[in-house]
Amino acid sequence: MASVAGRVAASMDGHPPLDTAVLQGFYDRMRAVAPAAVGAIERDRADDPGRAFSDTACGRLLRSLAPDGVRALGMWVHHWCMRFYDDDTRAGLRLLREIARRPQLGWTPDEVRWMLRESHTVGPAAEARFTLPLAAAAELAPDTLRIDMLAPRLPGPCPDR
Repeated sequence: MASVAGRVAASMDGHPPLDTAVLQGFYDRMRAVAPAAVGAIERDRADDPGRAFSDTACGRLLRSLAPDGVRALGMWVHHWCMRFYDDDTRAGLRLLREIARRPQLGWTPDEVRWMLRESHTVGPAAEARFTLPLAAAAELAPDTLRIDMLAPRLPGPCPDR
C-alpha cells in the first residue's frame, strides 16, 4: 500500500520524516484491516444508504475492533478516501466520520502527522481530507503538533483575514 504522497514526499514537506519502522508499522496495521474494510465498504455501497450506521457492514466492522484496530481502520479509510476521492466514496466517508466521532482512541502524534501529510498532499479536491486528522489531533496534548501542520497550505500568498 503506497501513500498518496509516497514515502519520499513525507520528508520533503518541510517537516522531519517519520521513522521508516514507524511507517512500516502503519502500513502493516492498515494491511491487516484492509480486506475487511474493502468488503464492508463494498457491501454498504450496494445497500440502503439511509440505513442506520450501526446496522451497516461498516458499523458492524467498527464495533468488532479494539481501539488500536479502529485507529488502523481509520488510517486505512482516510488513505483510501484520499486516493479515490473522485470515485463513489460515500460509504467510506461515512465510516471516516463515524471514526472521527469516537473519542479517546489513543491517537499517537505520528499517526496524526501521517494523516495530515496525506491530507495536505492530496489538496482541496478531497473535501473531507481533514475530518479524521483534526479529530485525532484534538486528542493529543497541547503543543504536540506544530500549528502549521494543522492549517491547510494555500497556493500563493495567504488571503487577508
